[in-house]
Amino acid sequence: MRASDADREAAAQRLHVALGEGRITLTELQERLTAVYDAKTYAELDVPLADLPAPGGVAAPEPVPSRDFVHLSTEVGSIKRSGDWVVPPRLRLTTSLGSIHLDLSESAALPPRIDVDVATGMGSITIVLPESGSADVDGVRSAWGSVSTTVSAQPTGSGPHLVVVGSAGMGTLVIRHPRRSWWRRRSS
Repeated sequence: MRASDADREAAAQRLHVALGEGRITLTELQERLTAVYDAKTYAELDVPLADLPAPGGVAAPEPVPSRDFVHLSTEVGSIKRSGDWVVPPRLRLTTSLGSIHLDLSESAALPPRIDVDVATGMGSITIVLPESGSADVDGVRSAWGSVSTTVSAQPTGSGPHLVVVGSAGMGTLVIRHPRRSWWRRRSS
């Protein structure tokens, strides 16, 4: 039987959960996502998921909180972080229909490199970088969604560099610098 786009997105979400649980590596995730998005039938979708527990199967133990890794997840709601907050070197951002907005532009201590794994479903993720920030989004796949960035893809050396992987599904991923107000642009 033919698989639908929704079936492929559900399979991709299972793979992202497996990555978050430590069941597969980032390299395996990328290989399996390629197979999932190329799958035309349910049988082809089963192959990259064959060695993973079924949804609602064996629960993974709760991850130990770490200052090196943060997982922000929302189904329909919204998550917003701004101001001077501690940004870890690894982020996992997942949303089904909700939104995640992270403003890193006012954070005092940013790691030089931040690895970000995204899964938007039909939601949105926005990341605001300082003016010296850069982001490589070549590792993000999009089914019907969009990936938009207005920052340099090459590290500048003076700001944080994001390396973003994952899936934009049917949602949106935006990476940009802070918006300057009309008054600040005029006085510059």
